[in-house]
Parts: sequence; structure tokens; C-alpha cells
Amino acid sequence: MVSVAEATSIIHQHALKPAKESVKAENLEGRVLAESIKADRDFPPFDRVALDGIAIRFESYEGGWRDFLVEGTQPAGQPRLTLKDPRNCIEAMTGAMLPIGCDTVIPYEEVTIFNKLAKVKSQSVTKGQSIHIRAHDAKRGEELLSPGMLLSPAEVALLVTVGRAEAQVYSFPPTAIISTGNELVDVHDQPQPHQIRRSNSYALQAALTTLGCRPQLFHLTDERNAMERELSKIFTQFELIILTGGVSKGKFDFVPAVMEELGVEKKFHQVSQRPGKPFWFGVTKKQAIFALPGNPVSSFLCFYRYIRPWLLSNMELSHHFGSAVLAESFEFDLPLTYFVQVRTEMKSGKLIAHPIPGGGSGDFANLKNVDGFLELPLGVKSFPAGEAYTFIPFRPTL
Repeated sequence: MVSVAEATSIIHQHALKPAKESVKAENLEGRVLAESIKADRDFPPFDRVALDGIAIRFESYEGGWRDFLVEGTQPAGQPRLTLKDPRNCIEAMTGAMLPIGCDTVIPYEEVTIFNKLAKVKSQSVTKGQSIHIRAHDAKRGEELLSPGMLLSPAEVALLVTVGRAEAQVYSFPPTAIISTGNELVDVHDQPQPHQIRRSNSYALQAALTTLGCRPQLFHLTDERNAMERELSKIFTQFELIILTGGVSKGKFDFVPAVMEELGVEKKFHQVSQRPGKPFWFGVTKKQAIFALPGNPVSSFLCFYRYIRPWLLSNMELSHHFGSAVLAESFEFDLPLTYFVQVRTEMKSGKLIAHPIPGGGSGDFANLKNVDGFLELPLGVKSFPAGEAYTFIPFRPTL
């Protein structure tokens, strides 16, 4: 049995080299960028009016001039006008090019305009105010986005701004999610009293889909020869294989033995943690195989604690878990790392975690009440309120 830290280290020593694919801008959110994106022009590309108001030559205001005749209007999206008389002004709209001959914008709130005469009320006008200077944000050719960035709507907007309708992102390895067990039936089937629906597969599929991965689902029965035959076929098609169930010490837990028969090199089996202790991990020259416990909370925890960070690190994305402060004292008297389910809230600038342990690793329904897992370290029995611990989220926290 290995520790949580050892399991993490072993997994990250066996990366899969990701391929790249071109994806349209509307589908880029949540993907990891695989190329450098550079500015195709200065940003902004011209001296840009930042507030609706009047554009003036500051020298006139500095000389005591307060009444400016309006020569015209400079809308956004139109070529630059030119100020003909330095003692006049041009009305300028937000986003417009700064008119030639002007170097300062006074917002409408600080002027009154009547019969094309703008009277300045403010006594605190400064040269260059309310102007977004050309190339202030970035110069042409400057790198704006680098490989390994997780793309949010903000980065998508930046890509479109530089004229990129699509971009190269890292693609996921062909992925198979395999449930095992005679007790499991598909979501479309009516379970018998001795059966349950195989929710693990769909939970893992949904979790991977949020990253842009499109896994295929399979199911294997608890029959060793059949399992070996089907897995040998699956191994020819997929590089990332995630199994659930069949890894503990029961008479029908054939997964570890079948993996050995198929030539998979076991890296560890069992992690000193709860939930998810029977977790198994192995590799071939071209594949990574994660065999997760069948209990739904265990498989859920193992995905978010180990597999998701590993996938992102394969794509050059640095991943670090944050922390949350324990809201109330908690006791756990076993020599294991304990991942307690918690509901979080933001309070006084800190993320506060309220333990809601639920009914154990089989209580999938309890996950609807929580936001993630708080990692309580090995070798400690008492965890006082107010202490911060590693937080593994599986939904956005506000």
C-alpha cells in the first residue's frame, strides 16, 4: 500500500504525450491551448476614447479656456476627424479614434452643451485623461497567450480579437471508461431487486466531457476469461483506460489478475486513503490504466484527486489544489488520509468547509449536498476548526 503522496508521484511519472487538434472558437472554452498566440496589431490599435465626452487640446484648457465650440462628432467605427481650431472641441464617443489635434477627453458628466457650445465645469482636468493609448495593452507581435493555458471565455475573446476563428489545443488520448460487475445495468434498463444502474461510468464520462474529452463507455461482467478477451480488444484502440470495480479482494474481483495476464505493469495497488483504498494503477508502453474502486464516491474522489490533475499536467497545465478552512473540529482515528466531503462558503475572504460525510463511499446521493473533498492528512487524529487543508473541488465554488 502506498501513501496519497506516493500514488500522486508515481502517476505523474507516467505521462501520455498529447496530440493537438484545431478547434473552432465557439468550442474552445475549457480546453488547453497548444500554441502561442501573438498580437496581430497594437492593442488598442489607435488612441482610443475611453469615455463619452468632448475631445480637446489640453493646452487650451491649461491656458484658462473653458468654453469650447463643438466642431463635430467622432463616433466609434469611423475614420478620425481633425480638430481645426485648438480652442474648439469634438464630441467623441467611447471606442472612437481620438481626433487628430486632441489629447484629452472630458466626460459629458463634467460639461454642459447648449447651442453647440460646451462649457467645462470641472477644475481637475488632466492631460491625456480618458484616453486608452495605442499599444498600451500589447504591441504587435507580442505573445498574448502561451501553450498550457486553460482557456476561459476571456481568452476566447482575446483569440477572436486577433482574428483567430480557431486555435490549436491539446487533444485527449483515446479514452475508454469500463464498468465491471454483474450487478450493474445500463441507465435504459430496469434493474432487478439485486441490481443497480451503472452510474459511475456516466459520472466519469461527464467529468471528462467538461475537459473536452469524449470517452467511450464499455461494460464487463465478472467472468475472468470474458473480461480478458474484451480488455485485449479495448487495449488495441485506447490509450487511457479507466475501470471501475473489480479491484478489491472479493472472489470476483478479477481486474488485477487480468491486467497481469495482459502484460500491464502494475505500479501500485491500494492507497492509504478513505474512500478509495483499493485504487490500482498500471502502465504499458503506450497506455495508462486506472482501475478505481466500484463504490461511487471512491471512484469520484479518485478521478478528481488523481486523474484530472494528471491529464491537465500532460498538457503542460500546472495544476495546484487550493485550500479551505475547516468550519468545525473533526475526528478520524485511522492510519489513512481521509477525504471528507464538504460544503463550502466564502466568508471574510476565506473558503470555509463544512463536513458532510454522508453514509460512506456508497452514498452517491450525498454528493449533491457538497462541493468537494477536504484532504485530512495521514497520521493525525484530531483536526481543529480554523485549520486550512487541501481542498479538491468537483463543482465551481462561489
